[in-house]
Amino acid sequence: MKRMTRISVPVLLMAAAVLFAGCKKNIPPQTVATAPPATPAPTATITASPTDVTAGNSVVLTWRTTNAATVTIDGLGDVSATGVKTVTPATSTTYHLMARGTGGTAEDDARVTVMAAPAAAAGTPSMSAEEAFRANMRDIFFDYDKYNVRNDAENTLSRDAAFLSSHPGLKIVIGGYCDERGSDEYNLALGQNRAAYTEKALIADGVEANRIRIVSYGKEKPFCTQDSESCWQQNRRAGFSLDMN
Repeated sequence: MKRMTRISVPVLLMAAAVLFAGCKKNIPPQTVATAPPATPAPTATITASPTDVTAGNSVVLTWRTTNAATVTIDGLGDVSATGVKTVTPATSTTYHLMARGTGGTAEDDARVTVMAAPAAAAGTPSMSAEEAFRANMRDIFFDYDKYNVRNDAENTLSRDAAFLSSHPGLKIVIGGYCDERGSDEYNLALGQNRAAYTEKALIADGVEANRIRIVSYGKEKPFCTQDSESCWQQNRRAGFSLDMN
């Protein structure tokens, strides 16, 4: 009897353990809540070129924002997220850029100082319109077989537009030029596209369309006649001249 008791006790303990394990509740794993991603804050930068001008001259504003729902510039109102605009401030002005978004607000300023034009000394002739034109206008250059304005030419175009805006009495001719490669017909069409694309960019910067005339010279009037890439690059251009008609 004692032998049977010693054998039965371990068996009973094991049975109880199995029964207890079978009755244990399954606890589902806990789900850890994750925070939603943070909304990025807006950024805003604005520059003016030049920052010091004499009265009557123009300034090119360039701005860029990110993560903004609305963008405003004091004095200009609502503007696009990025942009370039030519302005002619009458007095010293601070152009305040504000970008607002769900992530907050970003601001930046560009200060332009406007100085009174110096009085011309008695007996000193002022620069003629043609001299001022030649001193300020810069040609636009293109890549091979292309007529869209390159990134490195955008600032040049903005300065050209600023000069023309500050001299409303000037009318211009935009000539489209090409290098010597390709047929006459092809280069005449390419030169026309280069002149037209440049005209469109100037109009977008505020120059009146009725002050611009375009003409294509194709490859007939090269600036350089050497057989090299550096020479061909000089011939792929949109050139400016005064319209005397």
